[in-house]
Amino acid sequence: MQITEQESQPVGETVTELQLDGRRFTILGTAHVSQASVDAVRDLIGNERPDRVCVEIDDGRYHSLTDPDAWRKLDIFRILKERKGFLLLGNLVLASFQKRLGLDLGVKPGAEMLAAIEAADEYDIPYTFCDREIQTTLRRAWRGSSLWGKNKMLAALLASVISGEKLQESEIEALKNQNALEAMMEELSAYLPKAKSVLIDERDHYLAANIFKSSGDHVVAVIGAGHLTGVVRKLKRFAAGEERPDTEDLDRVPPPKLWTRALPYVVPAIIIALIGYGFVQGGFMGGMRSLGTWVLVNGTLSAIGAAAALAHPLTVIGSFLAAPFTSMNPTIGVGFVSAALEALLRKPRVEDFERLQTDIARFRGFFRNRFTRILLVFFFATIGSAVGTFIAIPMLFPGVA
Repeated sequence: MQITEQESQPVGETVTELQLDGRRFTILGTAHVSQASVDAVRDLIGNERPDRVCVEIDDGRYHSLTDPDAWRKLDIFRILKERKGFLLLGNLVLASFQKRLGLDLGVKPGAEMLAAIEAADEYDIPYTFCDREIQTTLRRAWRGSSLWGKNKMLAALLASVISGEKLQESEIEALKNQNALEAMMEELSAYLPKAKSVLIDERDHYLAANIFKSSGDHVVAVIGAGHLTGVVRKLKRFAAGEERPDTEDLDRVPPPKLWTRALPYVVPAIIIALIGYGFVQGGFMGGMRSLGTWVLVNGTLSAIGAAAALAHPLTVIGSFLAAPFTSMNPTIGVGFVSAALEALLRKPRVEDFERLQTDIARFRGFFRNRFTRILLVFFFATIGSAVGTFIAIPMLFPGVA
């Protein structure tokens, strides 16, 4: 098993060459918003003319990059009904960070992946999308995280949107440096170990498995530089028989944990019991006082959340009225009610979908665009109600309300 590494010219991208079981694998590590990476991809495929090109992209992301009208086809009500609001918002926030870098550098995020596909088409070379569906990745990261980890993940996502930090092109190119990447991976592993496992380690295996199983004696793979070391290590292990290139388990989303499934039923039961006890201990007035405390605290914080998302005044009122009751109903959340109201009162316009890719690159754009504002209303009203629930419960105990 022969392994060599070299630096391509003239752009200075890192290319790792592997000879495994008589097959040749050329792995190019790129930055997703780098013009140098776009040029390197075109040069490499044009010069090498491999038997197959593997690209770090999935079907969904490919269609979103190549179909400018894809967002117009989204049904916001169906997304909310299927409980995919958090998932879509998280996807948009991740896209926002790369989009912001791309605007600063004049490069469209994912341009080097599209360049690889275009070059493969130009030279009549078959290509493979070798990445896992982004929705599966996000759902696995979310399901596998603890409550504290989920809070940290949400905070990190929101911080990435709020931050106005700009990186120069030289700093983007420096991120492909091995030492810089290792430092970033260590920092991510320490801050969000489960997210790092899903976003990096699992995808290293997934990418490497699809690259390894690709047909052809010479395979060129275009992947993000952050995956280069992990993918190369996995390819060696597959060739040596130390691991199997299986991905079936990584395509499954684990079921919710028992406590997660029980919580939507346990919390309402506690609230109803405490309010009921208020009636038993304090009579009608005592029970109404407990009920009033619950409605006021839960409804107010949910309404504050909706207002923070710049929701329509009627949506804010609706959030206040709906939150105390939806919090005791496991089948529907206040976020759905609030977002549905906002969508009815401020239906997304054609121009909102046309501006979506530009608006998500800026913090203010999330609030200005009607489509993303609906998702923010869903998110903030839900968080407000959740906070209100855990503030209100201690206040319902006897002698407190």
